Amino acid sequence: MARKVVVDPITRIEGHLRIEVQEENRRIANAWASSTQFRGIETIMEGRDPRDAWAFTQRICGVCTVVHAVASLRAVEDALDIVIPPNANIIRNLVHGMQFVQDHTIHFYHLHALDWVDVVSALSANPAGTARIARQISPWPNNSASYFQAVQDRVRKFVGSGQLGIFTNGYWGHPAYKLPPEVNLLAVAHYLEALDWQRDVIRLHTIFGGKNPHPNFVVGGMASAINLDGTATINAERLTDIKDMITRARQFVEQVYFPDLVAVAGFYKDWAAIGGGTGNYLTPGEFPEADVRDFDALYFPRGVILDKNLSEVLPYDHMKVKEYVTHSWYEYSGGKDASLHPYEGETTPRYDGPPTPWQYLQDGETYTWMKAPRYDDRPMEVGPLARMLVAYASGHDGAQELVGEVLGQLGVGPAALFSTLGRTAARCIETVLIARRMEKWFDDLVTRIKSGDTATFNPQNWDPGSWPSEAQGYGYLDAPRGSLGHWVQIRDGKISRYQCVVPSTWNCSPRDVHGQVGPYEAALMDNHPLVDPERPIEILRTIHSFDPCMACGVHVLDAQGNPVTQVKVQ
Repeated sequence: MARKVVVDPITRIEGHLRIEVQEENRRIANAWASSTQFRGIETIMEGRDPRDAWAFTQRICGVCTVVHAVASLRAVEDALDIVIPPNANIIRNLVHGMQFVQDHTIHFYHLHALDWVDVVSALSANPAGTARIARQISPWPNNSASYFQAVQDRVRKFVGSGQLGIFTNGYWGHPAYKLPPEVNLLAVAHYLEALDWQRDVIRLHTIFGGKNPHPNFVVGGMASAINLDGTATINAERLTDIKDMITRARQFVEQVYFPDLVAVAGFYKDWAAIGGGTGNYLTPGEFPEADVRDFDALYFPRGVILDKNLSEVLPYDHMKVKEYVTHSWYEYSGGKDASLHPYEGETTPRYDGPPTPWQYLQDGETYTWMKAPRYDDRPMEVGPLARMLVAYASGHDGAQELVGEVLGQLGVGPAALFSTLGRTAARCIETVLIARRMEKWFDDLVTRIKSGDTATFNPQNWDPGSWPSEAQGYGYLDAPRGSLGHWVQIRDGKISRYQCVVPSTWNCSPRDVHGQVGPYEAALMDNHPLVDPERPIEILRTIHSFDPCMACGVHVLDAQGNPVTQVKVQ
């Protein structure tokens, strides 16, 4: 017997997301992903100074701040033919790299791990047994029985008070949990450790950008003056502090995150055949490492993989990106079935009313504030899995080594990558690679400074008097959650059109005019179980594996569809 199941809202994500599925014989037969907020940032940008665009777009989200700023900078710099100094590029890589490392680690422990880890089960663990397991898999210092006993006592106080605090509303005791109590206790201990660790290492943003979560940037480089003898600049003391943060970041990722991922994944190898999705993957590449503007000299290569074919990586061309609004709460001047490249993009809302948990979707309805991006008319998954697949298939040494190591430890083949488990493993693999690469970027920066090169800003073409009457630019960026594009058009010194296509728009896209489903929907329909519709933990596992950030694609409305507030700039 077929029946509908709605999870609304999906928790442990950024923003608001509703998932509706049709369950048949304990399997998901159909799925719909609905983002229930409106994004209006493109309209807000019109008429503004393009040099300020990064500051506005950075406020799209309180989590994905660095990525929108850098994508915006690249778009404006592309339009105005501005080349940033090598030091500025290295600093951007360091800031962006630490965003990856922190964001991915937080996602694993604080957003995704509880789909696999039963916190209450940890109370029955033998702390000495947990310590033995911990010492077997890692040299991390906090591996003593007394340490794990203290963690267990701390969690027991939560449970004994009747208030689980940060662990409230879990599906504890669900039969889908497979970890023994000792491994559950290990993961809970590292969950708590990661809270303090991430607060420490992200201070790199405050040194280079003045603050976090919204660091400062500037078109033409970085607002980070370098003077080793200064007190209010990047000096020797601050460089030492940054080096130590990078070291601590790498140690935690290699000695805690990576071993935990492999340990947990070993109990859930059946999920290597669940939740693969579209089979199409896209990455614009990331971390330019050349001394001049050469966006082909990237640490993570760009490319496109179709139909899970790892033997061929196709070139990426942003002009093949178009967006549909067939099932979205928008309209195009050319009609609901039109598709538009972002240079022609329109952001005209047409709100038909949101679905509610007691109103199931009907065929043909509009059901989301997400548009439907397509690459060469195909739905594409973006994010860590796309990046690592393209890197692996392109011969990236680090990706091939770590992917091979994980597959070998789990005893599975490359086909396991196309899954919910593969998506989660790819995020950890790239975190290790970036944490290691940051040491090279830091050394490169120090070498340049020692040689006397302290430039972080290029004033060329910064004055509007030097700009053409019309210009347009594309700012590619691969964010932690996936491919991010900013497209800007400038007329008479002001922004005339601005369009963003963000990772969660790609992954949470609805059906298009051809009926093709987006990656969330496709993954939920790919060999996907749903054992207990009252406790749909399987839905959470796959959706969380994408690390949704709906705020990047939307802005806030109240329950009646009215704007919550209006801000006027005088």
